[in-house]
Parts: sequence; C-alpha cells; structure tokens
Amino acid sequence: MDARDENARLVVAIDGPSGSGKSSVSKEVARRFNLAYLDTGAMYRAVTWWCLHTNVDLTDADAIVQATRTVPLDMGTDPNGERITVAGQDVRSAIRGDEVTDNVSAIATTVPAREVLVALQRQIIADSGERMVAEGRDITTVVAPDATVRILLTASEEARMARRGKQLGEAASSNLKDQVVGRDAKDSTVVNFTEAQDGVHLLDSSELSMEQTVQGVIDLVIRTTQTMTERAAGPDQSPGAHAQSK
Repeated sequence: MDARDENARLVVAIDGPSGSGKSSVSKEVARRFNLAYLDTGAMYRAVTWWCLHTNVDLTDADAIVQATRTVPLDMGTDPNGERITVAGQDVRSAIRGDEVTDNVSAIATTVPAREVLVALQRQIIADSGERMVAEGRDITTVVAPDATVRILLTASEEARMARRGKQLGEAASSNLKDQVVGRDAKDSTVVNFTEAQDGVHLLDSSELSMEQTVQGVIDLVIRTTQTMTERAAGPDQSPGAHAQSK
C-alpha cells in the first residue's frame, strides 16, 4: 500500500509514557498524512474532570464506571484544532490542571471504565474510515492491535520532564516530577507502555528534536507500508523474480 494514498486504510497507533512527545508528534504526523487524530489520554482526563465536577466518589469503582458510560463528552479529531467539551463546556485547559492530573489515574486504573473508553475509541477510529493517528498508553496493544503501524515512543525521564513542563507552561506544577513519574507508575499497573510488544516499533526521542521525531515516525510508516505491499505482492512479483523469468 501507498502511505500517501488518501483512500487507503492507515491507522497509526502511538503509545508512550508521559512527556514522551506523543501528542505533538501525533498531531503533526496526522497533518502530514491528512489523517484524523485522537488523544485518548484527554478522554481519561475529561472523564476525570466530569467525575470531580459531579462529585463522583473516586474510590467507588461502580460510580466511576457509571460516570464513564454517561459522560456527555464531545471529542474532536481534527489535528489542526483541538475540541474537547463536556456537557457543552470547553474543558481543554481544565483537564490539564493539577486537580485532574492528580486524580486521572483513578479512572485509568479502573479496568471496567477503561473497557468503556476502549470501545468508544475503537468506534472513533472506525468512524474516521480507519484513517487516524491515535495516541495513548494501550493503543498498540489493546485499542488497535491491528493498526497499520504501531509505535512505542519513549524518552529519558529528564527529557520527558522538560517537555511536560514546557507543554503545561504556567500551569506546570511544583510537583511536576511526581505527576509525570507517579502517574506512569500507577497506570503501568494495568497496561504496559514501557516495553515494545511484538510487532511494535520502538522510537527513542530523548536526543531528537520534534521535527526529527516526526520524521522518524513518518519513515516508520512509509517503510512499514512498503513492506506490507511487497509481502502482499508475493515473491513472484519481486523485481528479481521478473528478471529470472526473462
């Protein structure tokens, strides 16, 4: 298949820890290939905001699951313009604040709530015509294990801290390290996003600029789709086979 063919199925799944650059890189890759974009982490944050807003007991798993099922969430998928509303309220800034960050793992580690969101994420990918870059923590292994290209994007703790602080700007917390590393530790109890599983490409961006990381993902997408095309064609279609037949 041709990765540039806008009629072809192309799902790019990108996982990684906090601050690895997933969001910025995924948005840009989506733009380059004219794909939709899904930030699944923002979905967990939006549900967390809703639970806090409606006084849901975050120690009550059943209450969390019910809130996850009924949250009036509207997620945009345009990489050029983020849209996240809950009950009609723009929550893009609110979900990045300390209160949500400190509590989001309560949602992320409630397995039945994850199952509700995974089903929704799969539906969003299907609704895109299966032309999407989806990023999070379990996209390559749970949400879209059949994605065209699966990538685990990693970076050193120092690089991740610096990136998350820059991303949050004035909203950055004094306990930024606890938020980044601590949340990773909590979430890793229910999903493995630190080791690349079989068939998942590992890309370490610690020493890479954003543009270099974007190019690294693009190269993986093109290389993977080319390999898929060659395998589908079979050995009889290879240049060598034609040369021998003559």
